Amino acid sequence: MVCPQKLDERNQRVKTDGRDAKALCLKLDRYVEGNRAALAVVRVPTEKEEQLRAIHRQREQLVKARKQLEAQGRSLMVNHGMEPVPRWWKPRAFAVLAVPQWLKELLANSQPILVGLEEKIRALTAQLQAAASPGQPRGLGLMTSVVIDREIGNWHRFVNRRQVGSYTGLCSGEYSSGQTRLQTCVTKHGNPRLRAALVELAWRLVRFQPQYRPVVKWRRVLAKGALATGAARKKAIVAVARQLAVDLWRIRTGRLQPEQLGLSI
Repeated sequence: MVCPQKLDERNQRVKTDGRDAKALCLKLDRYVEGNRAALAVVRVPTEKEEQLRAIHRQREQLVKARKQLEAQGRSLMVNHGMEPVPRWWKPRAFAVLAVPQWLKELLANSQPILVGLEEKIRALTAQLQAAASPGQPRGLGLMTSVVIDREIGNWHRFVNRRQVGSYTGLCSGEYSSGQTRLQTCVTKHGNPRLRAALVELAWRLVRFQPQYRPVVKWRRVLAKGALATGAARKKAIVAVARQLAVDLWRIRTGRLQPEQLGLSI
């Protein structure tokens, strides 16, 4: 499987099956002869990898559904001039909820669903945490470790650190010509779930892994207060997340040990 691309490179605005087949055959010929840039090959996950991904992705969907129903209940209270109750659907909180009877009957339509969703989320959370590898660096987290590993699928498919950074989509874009070089915001290509997990983990390592090399490098910028603006901290945490993905690749493939990177167990 390859990435879709425009076959009418000369912009002749003529598209037929014959022209498309000829263009594809020419690109395939160049690719077979050694020009790897002719076609961008997309790796297809195995059936086992997709089955493992489905577990934490379903948990993510259940969490989203729970938040939506909970927000709808709070919105109903606010619309009728009442103070919203955080986590109003919890059995104890719902039993003593100080709202009119008619409103409580409306909330009761969603309350059992929310309780059921919470039970399913806890079960999936325990299942995912039990599948985590032992001996994780401090602050990595069992859940985050499983999510990152399963979204990657196979760490050994990356040949170098550039491929790892490109897959995360945390690399800066570039628009350069001649003597002008302009680096733009991150490309956001690749896996969005992996990117979100890496950024969340990077913020956690700032607290739990102060001796981690990227954290030491960007510590002054990441510090709160007047030392840096919010935008600067965001750029710094993206840099930490990108380097973290590369370091996890080195650890998972046996190239380096966590201690060599400043990560304590």
